[in-house]
Amino acid sequence: MVSPNRHDTLWCLGNAHTSHAFLTPDQDEAKEYFNKATLYFQQAVDEEPSNELYQKSLEVAAKAPELHMEIHKHGLGQQTMGASTGPSSTSSGAKTSKKKKSSDLKYDIFGWVILAVGIVAWVGFAKSHMPTPPPTPPI
Repeated sequence: MVSPNRHDTLWCLGNAHTSHAFLTPDQDEAKEYFNKATLYFQQAVDEEPSNELYQKSLEVAAKAPELHMEIHKHGLGQQTMGASTGPSSTSSGAKTSKKKKSSDLKYDIFGWVILAVGIVAWVGFAKSHMPTPPPTPPI
């Protein structure tokens, strides 16, 4: 069961909606997911205002629809949806190779971004759940 008052749960829900939005090619549908993500990130910030990761996630969520538009404008969405098309003719073989290299680069960049977000999240959670140090003995 999801606890709506746990800041880390709210943050994870925001990330899930953001990820779903980036995988959705339709701009209007993706915007709905980005809006939901923004609400969850805002709730996480409200629950724990001192958490820099939550604040940064909220800031990035505001820029996400523009990034989504750029990614899909340059063919990421078309590449994933176009995988079921038939074989290309030999005259367009060079174009396909160039598009494939460009698409591979985009996937690489997108993968590194996801990895960086994951690492930042992991470090943020590790810092927020650190055990308290033992009391120092009196001298």
